[in-house]
Amino acid sequence: MSLTLNEVCKLTEDEAREIFERIRWPSGPVCPHCSSSEATKLEGEAHRSGLYKCRSCEKQFTATVNTLLEDSHLPIRTWLMAFAILCSSKKGVSALQLQRQLGLGSYRTAWHLCHRIRSAMGKEPFAGLLKGTVEVDETYVGGKPRQKHGQPKPKKGRGTKKVAVIALVERGGQARAHKVERVDAKTLGKAIRDNVDRRSSLMTDRFGSYADIGSTFFGGHHTVDHGKGEYVRGDASTNEVESYFALLKRGIVGSFHHVSKQHLDRYCDEFSFRWNYRGITDGERTIAAINGVEGKRLMYRDPIGK
Repeated sequence: MSLTLNEVCKLTEDEAREIFERIRWPSGPVCPHCSSSEATKLEGEAHRSGLYKCRSCEKQFTATVNTLLEDSHLPIRTWLMAFAILCSSKKGVSALQLQRQLGLGSYRTAWHLCHRIRSAMGKEPFAGLLKGTVEVDETYVGGKPRQKHGQPKPKKGRGTKKVAVIALVERGGQARAHKVERVDAKTLGKAIRDNVDRRSSLMTDRFGSYADIGSTFFGGHHTVDHGKGEYVRGDASTNEVESYFALLKRGIVGSFHHVSKQHLDRYCDEFSFRWNYRGITDGERTIAAINGVEGKRLMYRDPIGK
């Protein structure tokens, strides 16, 4: 099954609901209250579209119950269009642009919609640790530092006041990324231990914080010295993880312009999701994202910290 933006635009609201039901319930309706598959669709004139009643617990439900879409005032067709747009945009889409494209009533609605979709993207089906050859690097996200009059030139890279992000990329496989408070050996070592199988080969640059954790990998720890202009030495390189950072940074600079530290992990989830599903079509990637909608919905007060 595939779901492109062109296909969604041709749907009526009832057709969009039926497609959402097929994605969420590939084997038929399942009651979100008791998990029973014994359900009857209520199709009388007094009932709203898409309403079911469970024959086990006798409660009523729709396909949006217990999902990110629950109690949303937006049509399901609008939700599917938003999923298709975010999943097909390589460098992301700003909430303001999404508001214009979908004709949403406010920037707040578009912003909340984008974060709820990123929440679905963050529910990765990939389980377990990264294996094989894994490249690890860190970068810094934030605006270009300005030199104030009479002050020394601002630092770039390590030592800057920007927010640090660590990314772990399995060659030919998936990527994971999140912000870190520090780039010391303890913090980076924990991120690597939590995500990488010890039998793997670890690829990093010559940053000293990777030395201790690198010695624990059975596949060896291989480094390249960027300070000496070395980017590839035999099988050792960090080119794939730097490609991931290139997409992340171009998205932030070109689409979002600014990303706060509070929400940075959600944007990392979005770019990791598209990286992990880069080998399939936009329509298939949209289906994969919609499969992550089940669970507790993201309230507006959650991302704004209230």
